[in-house]
Amino acid sequence: MLKIINFVNINRLSMDIKIVKNNISINELKEMAHEGFGDVIKAVVDVAQGIMAVGGEFHAEEEILLMEQENSKRENTWGINLQLQEIGDGFIEFDSMVNLKPAYGNRSRGVENLETRNKIKEIVKKLIHD
Repeated sequence: MLKIINFVNINRLSMDIKIVKNNISINELKEMAHEGFGDVIKAVVDVAQGIMAVGGEFHAEEEILLMEQENSKRENTWGINLQLQEIGDGFIEFDSMVNLKPAYGNRSRGVENLETRNKIKEIVKKLIHD
């Protein structure tokens, strides 16, 4: 099931954020990215639930939406950028301010725990199709 939520950000263009529970096509992501950042789309992955939010202007918007709509917990949400022109290892960029979580052992904008990084990769691979 794919939920579409229009998130309005005051003083900025509104950008659609989609909560992806089953799957989303790479073409749909490219269309969404074209409206925002070109070949890049922001996403926040909930590693506990195996879902993600895509399409916001800021990772924080997506994280908040997952917390409000899906009862996600902060320690399970991780911000990534999807480099839609890349394939393989370059497709996922682990860089987001929402990843700064000293209380949960992550002290950088990246995702320092290898197990968590691998979970994110698995979820993204499962949810995105051609």
